[in-house]
Amino acid sequence: MLNNKKIVLGVTGGIAAYKALELARLFIKNEAEVWPIMTKASANFITPLSMQTIARNPVSQDMFDLTLEAKISHIELAEKADLIVIAPATANIIGKISSGIADDLLTTVIMATKSPVLFAPAMNSNMYENKIVQQNIERLKKIGYCFIGPDEGELACGYEGRGRLASLEDIIDAAEECLAPKDLKGQKVLVTAGPTREAIDPVRFISNPSSGKMGYAIAKAAKRRGAEVVLVSGPSYLSPPRGITFVKTITAEEMAEATMRHYPQSTIVIMAAAVSDYRPKISHRRKVKKEETRLNIELERTQDILKELGNRKRGQFLVGFALETEDMLTNARKKLKEKKLDLIVANDPSSFDGETTRVTVVEKDDMVEELPPLSKNEVAERILDKVVRTISA
Repeated sequence: MLNNKKIVLGVTGGIAAYKALELARLFIKNEAEVWPIMTKASANFITPLSMQTIARNPVSQDMFDLTLEAKISHIELAEKADLIVIAPATANIIGKISSGIADDLLTTVIMATKSPVLFAPAMNSNMYENKIVQQNIERLKKIGYCFIGPDEGELACGYEGRGRLASLEDIIDAAEECLAPKDLKGQKVLVTAGPTREAIDPVRFISNPSSGKMGYAIAKAAKRRGAEVVLVSGPSYLSPPRGITFVKTITAEEMAEATMRHYPQSTIVIMAAAVSDYRPKISHRRKVKKEETRLNIELERTQDILKELGNRKRGQFLVGFALETEDMLTNARKKLKEKKLDLIVANDPSSFDGETTRVTVVEKDDMVEELPPLSKNEVAERILDKVVRTISA
């Protein structure tokens, strides 16, 4: 998470520099401090005044500009930064850092910092694909520098290809990943998310209001913390997270099949999906006409995926969710024991599709923690904190 983090935002001279203004705003929206550094070339695309207004901090440009009343040295910037983000990152800045050149304020700050550095390249596709540029990028990655993008699409020069600045949302995610502890490195995490749909006929189905936000937040958080992640999702309007193996399903049967397929090689399994407990015994091939005065639907049970996973456990750490409308703690404890879980997260239906949720976490040793209302991203981190503590004990 980015709250209270000090981010040095380096802006270099490319047409995508204008997007750095919106990126600064998003960092601040995520409760980070932004300290901008603009190269001389970047000032041809955006003004320092615009950046200073949005970043709410002075813009540093020249190492030797002594006219500023409160001059911030390159060492101070390098030491105060929790993270340095270069967006857009031109072929020039990538080449300089790869070669160890520190000939302006931005390159000097990068050389002087011990904090993580994230490059977001943006350039003409031919430049990006140039062997020298690719060698420079690979060299920096091996040293430990982070990269995000570029994306493919239409470029400012009129070309179509790889070279567009990554989406600002992806840059934010990558910044969080750079800062996250890598305490799940080496773990293979399987997450389920979203609802399932059980067809009545080709246009009607039985489902629930689950958005999948909780499961997607867990999958993203596990990826940030270094895990190899598989996300099995029911129908959702959410975009598949970057860098995660994504499996799309619709029915409970499809979700069960996908989950069982990935289960044996997983070390941590978090079942956050709201799977339908029942399905129509008969699914009509044609739309049922509304002229019928009454439609009787006979239901049958779907497979209990979580229970089957518990029976098949071979060392996996298994986490379940329990959505309850009454006797939440009692029912959660019962489910924890009956389904051979290591941890269960109990909640109520009020959190469906919301940005925040309130949950109670019950562990195998009957330790109970009732969390205050938190964003689903924060709840995801709390759940993973408990998983890490348990498997590391």
